[in-house]
Amino acid sequence: MSLFRLTLRNVLHRRFLSLLTVCAVAVTVAFIVLLTLSRESVEQGAKKGYGPFDLVIGAAGSETQLVLNTFYHIGAPTGNIPLAALDQARQDQSVAEAYAMTTGDNYKGFPIVGLESGYFFTRYGGARLQEGSMYAHTGETIVGSYVAKSLGLKVGDTFSGAHGLVQEEDLESAEAEHGEEHGEEHAHGSFRYTVTGILPELHTPDDRAVFTTVDYAWAVHGLAPEDREITAVLVKPASLLGAHNLKQELDGSNGIQAVYTSKAVSDVLNAVDQGSRLLSVLTAICVLLAGISILLSLMAAAGERTKDVGLLRLLGKSRGYVWLTLTCEGLLVTATGLIAGLLLGHLGAYLLKDALFAQAGIQIQPYHWTPEHWLIALGAIAIGLLSSLGPAFRMYRMHPLALFKS
Repeated sequence: MSLFRLTLRNVLHRRFLSLLTVCAVAVTVAFIVLLTLSRESVEQGAKKGYGPFDLVIGAAGSETQLVLNTFYHIGAPTGNIPLAALDQARQDQSVAEAYAMTTGDNYKGFPIVGLESGYFFTRYGGARLQEGSMYAHTGETIVGSYVAKSLGLKVGDTFSGAHGLVQEEDLESAEAEHGEEHGEEHAHGSFRYTVTGILPELHTPDDRAVFTTVDYAWAVHGLAPEDREITAVLVKPASLLGAHNLKQELDGSNGIQAVYTSKAVSDVLNAVDQGSRLLSVLTAICVLLAGISILLSLMAAAGERTKDVGLLRLLGKSRGYVWLTLTCEGLLVTATGLIAGLLLGHLGAYLLKDALFAQAGIQIQPYHWTPEHWLIALGAIAIGLLSSLGPAFRMYRMHPLALFKS
């Protein structure tokens, strides 16, 4: 009988214990794979989330909140700033491009963002719409690919927005509680948007937003020209020195802050890294438990097959052969758990990708193979091998008669 067939029969002989060991390895590997894919997706998504706009101008408050709301469409804006801030930024010689943004409303939980159309050409180059045309007049909108897919929107559809940045279920409960007698809700309900275009898949947070003209908020609320404000100004500096000079000029004046986008994003990533360290501790515990599971399984196998191993030795099988049978058994169980864990981890990433993108605009790549996958595979095999060495050497060192008599 070949070594592989003997090893396979030994594993199948203890189906329940082998299955538990495989499950322990699989769950550990799946957890590490999912953590790796999520961390890489967060880092990549955060880095490309703001494009070439290295500076953002908004109301004084949290820098992180301003950047997350402006580029990732997460949370509420820090407030509004005078429209004059846009003119001041555009008049600066060190600014290559500057675009105004207004936010504060939503459609079924997806943010409605007033943004000058030049933003899309500056950030995405010559990317064409999936269908339809760019908005040109107040009330016209283009929608992100994820919004269109989730809500079934098509070119020509019309809808009304709602005030605030809330989820759909919260919006419905609020409407049921307060009714439509509220003047502000009535204003939003009477203002109709028309879908003129649908964006292609951009693989950025812009996929889950509705875009329209900057003046939509002024039209909804009927604001006079002197009362018109904007939420933020997205700035593409001509140089890093230019960005520094503009920040120094605007930051802290009249309730305005100018924020380096990369710095705010780095702060978020640092917070994510701290959370990852805690998860790494849990991962280490899982790895330890998986190693112990393999060790206990092989110790049980060695105890059950003492006479069998003694008989093999008396029939002339070498110590190396005996050592290989137990070692290969540990490696077979580990390899099976490794393959199952890799499949489970990527399946989990596939099932979570929509939820992660809907909440944070981060698109996890469930089919992506990273260099860390090789480290995970090598680590799993190494743990299986190390866990096999103890029981294997115990059987290796015993005399065949002692094995048979025991």
